[in-house]
Amino acid sequence: MALSDDPEQSIPTDYEIAQSVNKSHIADVVEPFGLDRDDLELSGDYKAKVTFDAIDRIREEREADSKLVLVTGMTPTPMGEGKTVTTVGLGQAFNQIGKDALVAVREPSLGPVFGVKGGAAGGGYSQVLPMEDINLHFTGDLHALTSAHNLMATMLDNHIKQGNDLDVAVNWVNWPRAIDMNDRVLRETVVGLGGEVTGVPREDGFILTAASELMAVLCLADSLEDLKERVGRIIVAYDEDGDPITADDIEATGAVTVLLKEALKPNVVQTIEGTPAFVHGGPFANIAHGTNSLIADDVAGHLSEYLVTEAGFGSDLGAEKFMNIVCRFGDMEPDAVTLVASVRALKYHGKDMWPAEIDELEAEDIEAVRGGFENLDKHVRNLQKFGVPVVVAINRFPEDTDAEIEAVVDHCENELGVGVAESNVFSDGGEGGIDLAEQLAEAAEADSSFEPLYDLDVPIKEKIEAVATEIYGADGVEYHGDAEDDIERLSDHGFEDVPICMSKTFHSLSDDPSRKGAPEDWMLEVKEVYPSAGAGFLVVLTGDVLTLPGLPEDPAAAGMDVDADGNVSGLF
Repeated sequence: MALSDDPEQSIPTDYEIAQSVNKSHIADVVEPFGLDRDDLELSGDYKAKVTFDAIDRIREEREADSKLVLVTGMTPTPMGEGKTVTTVGLGQAFNQIGKDALVAVREPSLGPVFGVKGGAAGGGYSQVLPMEDINLHFTGDLHALTSAHNLMATMLDNHIKQGNDLDVAVNWVNWPRAIDMNDRVLRETVVGLGGEVTGVPREDGFILTAASELMAVLCLADSLEDLKERVGRIIVAYDEDGDPITADDIEATGAVTVLLKEALKPNVVQTIEGTPAFVHGGPFANIAHGTNSLIADDVAGHLSEYLVTEAGFGSDLGAEKFMNIVCRFGDMEPDAVTLVASVRALKYHGKDMWPAEIDELEAEDIEAVRGGFENLDKHVRNLQKFGVPVVVAINRFPEDTDAEIEAVVDHCENELGVGVAESNVFSDGGEGGIDLAEQLAEAAEADSSFEPLYDLDVPIKEKIEAVATEIYGADGVEYHGDAEDDIERLSDHGFEDVPICMSKTFHSLSDDPSRKGAPEDWMLEVKEVYPSAGAGFLVVLTGDVLTLPGLPEDPAAAGMDVDADGNVSGLF
């Protein structure tokens, strides 16, 4: 089951590959791992949610002793380097070498699907199915989150309109609206126009649903009770004295939790080769923690011998937050990490080009590949600081030459001293990841000494500086605007002993997207610090990170269509 080597034969699209697969009923897919049909709430034949009763039973009857393999990456090109493809393919590969493995990844957002990046269901012969459903409406989780987020917004504005007993400062409302679409014109809006009957005029705006704190809350909650507690402490505004006003204060907690009740149940589907895959949650990896839900990881960890999960963007964002935030809240630790690299990403960092044209990276250029090693090396060293074994996965693209691949292998083995494997899971499915799976299985069995980067009880500034200097490579931190006042206020409000979540560009290890490689001689600039009280961390803004992207000049949506028989084209 591989893509054709004949250049005269067209390569099928992801959609065509997905449509060619004979899928099994989802109940049959999960049955060997200990889930019965009664444990599932079916959404057709190929999608299901795991019931709360099943989750409780699994937690009582089984130990969560699977080996956890985290998939992360070097600093990517704008097109991405294949972390989801690698995650899905690696789960298939583990099963091919006799390991019972499950996969856990995030749910796609409609914004990127119709924008530039496309969906997030993997690709080639390492996809999760049914890919068209997963990339579109799926089981309705994103719609539920959008509705819940906007319910909180409208209840807050209604409170202000109906007398404002809480003394909400209308210029200090920090709960915008949400939409699951890349609609840049909604980033900044004015609401309440039209006279007294409409409401109180104020500035407002929209964020992408994946950027909502509710998404982070959903993905960190371990039960319905925990979800409700987290929703209740979300800060939606401040009063005239500067004290926080929460979802509990505006009496929104119960209704919001009702809307999210079904969305909390993890979704299970299958890969092309029939490996069960949990696809659940989708927080941003820049302003939030960037991984699928803890409840999905927990269920999968009780059911499998190996669990392969993914962290968003490069390891400086997704993996750092996985180690310092997710592992703390989930009481877990990775047994091995695979760092996804690509020849084109190495060239991207080895060439003096910004912004880069991807097609300029296709010609063989071994010197440019070597020039990008400084970025790869920095990511490897960062991951090793957490005390976990690292294996580099070279996600091979069709234009990569053998000489380029060999240069990367030689560098990893002889200069970095880490395991490395060429990954061909896109073209060959699980078979193309067997070498990688075998190396990761060996690494996961080895002794490790996982430790987060910082202690929770150290001052907020010390945590920020630890990430800035140890992970990003900054010389230090500069605080601008009201950032230092923010930190003082947050300390006064009791947020001193929570993790920090750095909001930074994913285009660079630094806070300047134009700087490639591993930048030196720079200072991290912090502009604002604010609480995600429901999620349980502080967000540290280091630059202008878009929480509502826009569509590109040629959006993916423009090439999509459906025929009279319902066959979709252009989805990928």
